[in-house]
Amino acid sequence: MNTVVEKIQRQIAENPILLYMKGSPQQPSCGFSAQVVQVLSACSESFTYVDILQNPDIRAELPKYANWPTFPQLWVDGELIGGCDIIVDMFKNGELQLLITQTAKKKTQM
Repeated sequence: MNTVVEKIQRQIAENPILLYMKGSPQQPSCGFSAQVVQVLSACSESFTYVDILQNPDIRAELPKYANWPTFPQLWVDGELIGGCDIIVDMFKNGELQLLITQTAKKKTQM
């Protein structure tokens, strides 16, 4: 089996709120990643990120694994939520905050 896919699966399994992005939350390398970081930060829960620019193997494999061609990608509780537009829309209608809060609560109960 592909070790990169195993690494992706492990990251998704181990991190309840995981963002694959270009750059870091402190220094996003693209406008879409910056928008998603802003929205996630507004949810006031901690999240893990993977800088795909520092991980070209993940950058190459994740779109195939996720069946989602673009970055950033937000994974919550093992499921792909989507990219920038979806995440911003969910934030605007309150769904994202609810999802993030519930996931963070689950994590603290474990």
